[in-house]
Amino acid sequence: MDNEHTPQIITHIEHNMNHCLFDCKWIPCSAKFVVIGSLPKGTGILEIFEITSGELKKVKEIERPVSFKCGTFGASSDVERRLATGDFKGTLEIWDLEKSCQVYITKEHTDIINSIDGMGGNIVNCGAPEIVTGSRDGTVKVWDPRQKGKPVANMQPAQGETRRDCWTVAFGNSFNDAERIVVAGYDNGDLKMFDLRTMSLRWECNLKNGVCFTEFDRKDIPMNKLVATTLEGKFHVFDVRTQNPSKGFAQVLDNSAKSGTIWVARHLPQNRDVFITCAGNGQVSLWKYKYPEQRFQVDSTGVAVGVAGKLQRLQRMVISSQPINALDWNRDHAGLAVATAYDQYVRVLVTTKLNLQ
Repeated sequence: MDNEHTPQIITHIEHNMNHCLFDCKWIPCSAKFVVIGSLPKGTGILEIFEITSGELKKVKEIERPVSFKCGTFGASSDVERRLATGDFKGTLEIWDLEKSCQVYITKEHTDIINSIDGMGGNIVNCGAPEIVTGSRDGTVKVWDPRQKGKPVANMQPAQGETRRDCWTVAFGNSFNDAERIVVAGYDNGDLKMFDLRTMSLRWECNLKNGVCFTEFDRKDIPMNKLVATTLEGKFHVFDVRTQNPSKGFAQVLDNSAKSGTIWVARHLPQNRDVFITCAGNGQVSLWKYKYPEQRFQVDSTGVAVGVAGKLQRLQRMVISSQPINALDWNRDHAGLAVATAYDQYVRVLVTTKLNLQ
């Protein structure tokens, strides 16, 4: 695996926090990041760190009565840099981190918000700023932070159907002011794609294991690839350019990892074909997706069928003794990432030679 062009994953900084960590996000256009977690007494805490001279310096913390679970800057501009958070009671809040105050709060979920994603905050001509949340109450809700109170869209099971725990949500296909898609993964292995323009279920499948994380390689282009990670060390990469009416999307499955649950998969902002997976045994793996010569074929009935590519593992490294539950790449510096794990450490990672991939 190792040669002169092989990327290396280096743990640059390790910092012990002594409490439970759930998520981490770089603050846009800065050398700071926010760590989202829970103190032993059950309160939630946001901590902002700055990298100075190779060390972490805590610059601010915000504590509140309920544990935080997840956060995103996606629906905020790079000027305002407002963090949207979901907590264990089902409350969505938006924070002005400069003033340490809430600018938006709503509680429409009846249980923990497991996952959150944002879109439209800092990219022109890709639709309104919106936030999507997925909860244990079985619902997926889309919010416009400019409108107080109720969600602008609510995806939930029909009356009488079993409500499954929604573990992950992600935006995609937001390449103009009209198109936008939400993908949601559930504890029973269901993966559902909702079209927000037509307000319909566009596609669904079952991955046979609980879906832990899902992400498009880019949110602001016509949807290209989608990765979905599951329990039992598996992840699926779907080519979502070509949808066949009966077969759906072409996919490639990797189940080579004997590393437990794949908790997270994050695409490199500077190269959409490179992504990292974070596993239950503390291992991070760097992958490259290789496209086939032709991305679709036409079958005997004249309908296009997608062709899946191949996966190449570029590197792997065990960086933690416990599952890595969150990772965020830095938009401005290729290869710089922050990660949290259940060993209560936050780590700053540096991945080299990504420009050669």
